[in-house]
Amino acid sequence: MFNFLACAKISGKILECRNVPLLGTVKVDSKSKILVSTLRRVIGFKSISVLWISPTTVDVFLHAQSLLDILRHFENLGNNVTLIAPRSRDASLFKISRVSMIFIPLRFVPFVSSIMFTVISFLFMPIFMIISKPDYVILVPEVSILSSISGLIISKFRKVKFVLDIRTTPVEAAGFRGFLHRFWFSVSVLIAKKLFTGITIITPLMKNEICSVFNVNPKKVGVWTSAVADSLFNPETSASEGEKLKEKFGLKGKFVVFYHGIFAATRGLTETIEAVKILKQKNLDVVFFLLGSGPLLAMLKVSIQKEGLQNNVIIHNPVKQLDVPKFIGFSDVGIVPLPNHPYWRFQSPLKLLEYLSMEKVVVVTDIPAHRLIADNAKCAIYISSINPTEIAKAIEYAYHNKNKLAEWGKIGRTLIKQKYTWPKVAADLENYLLSINDK
Repeated sequence: MFNFLACAKISGKILECRNVPLLGTVKVDSKSKILVSTLRRVIGFKSISVLWISPTTVDVFLHAQSLLDILRHFENLGNNVTLIAPRSRDASLFKISRVSMIFIPLRFVPFVSSIMFTVISFLFMPIFMIISKPDYVILVPEVSILSSISGLIISKFRKVKFVLDIRTTPVEAAGFRGFLHRFWFSVSVLIAKKLFTGITIITPLMKNEICSVFNVNPKKVGVWTSAVADSLFNPETSASEGEKLKEKFGLKGKFVVFYHGIFAATRGLTETIEAVKILKQKNLDVVFFLLGSGPLLAMLKVSIQKEGLQNNVIIHNPVKQLDVPKFIGFSDVGIVPLPNHPYWRFQSPLKLLEYLSMEKVVVVTDIPAHRLIADNAKCAIYISSINPTEIAKAIEYAYHNKNKLAEWGKIGRTLIKQKYTWPKVAADLENYLLSINDK
């Protein structure tokens, strides 16, 4: 294992610098990494050094795992990566990580944590750059974009290139919090447009949208999409545990429709519950299993109780990512009922990739984000809207084609293996960075 940074502290306890093993899908020992790096140099490639600044509190938000995955696989290509991120309490995640990290201990408080992280990052950016000696500094569209100012001054002397990475446009951005998200997103894109070398975006569809709205030169923008740990989300390794869970929950013989993630009003969940009510009236043994939590949780529970769907809709608390595949494993189909809203159209929904990787047919809305991934493949059952009747028809179609679901599901995993694995996506990111190297 490489030790890129020794354990260190700067200004008392403000900063902690650690090297930690990362949860990933590919095991690469130090000899293999040296071989990869050496071969790259022999054929004329120089290892890339990246300093990645992320305001995401890694032990609070589950989506931080995707960031850790891309860093791990980017490093496996023979590159050097240092992540600067806040942490709140739990250090267990870091013990299974192998990327060089500098953690800023900050108790998570909405808004306040982001501002504190920005101030600290701004003050210490020159030190971060001296320690990690990056070729590139990558930031995200948050208030923390302001921390780049001190780094941009240093970059004039060290020839460091700055890149803005956009994983999503502002979604479910209502109220004052939504206003702040939209404001800092716009500020970040405008700063990157004027002062950064490049921008990376999650889908070509979103690239077109950003370039159009902000008048950004498309040649400045690269794409690296979502990906899935296909060895973790593997039906062969999760099947037996999934069947045990299904029996534990008393779902043997039931047709299980599965959703995991955030429970929010704009994700089609109340409509799906209404669809289950329709299917119950048709005497179909359909169960809607929801794994997760969110602001809509209390309302969902009230709706289930009111409609008498306690045996047809099950809500389970969130679990660790390592356990998610076995939950998906006992389902018959997945569902991603995102409405045809402007902020969903050009995303890259990770849960869809995870269902497909697990060889599950997925009921999805007919929006560009879903078409981009599944196109016309049998692994996707499209609905024209999130009208409960439409959802019920799609689930009923899957129900009456149980004997074909396994065959259709295999198509989905083939799609994942071709386009949406972390090694493939890490290579896309590397190729983009190399393409802007001389700019």
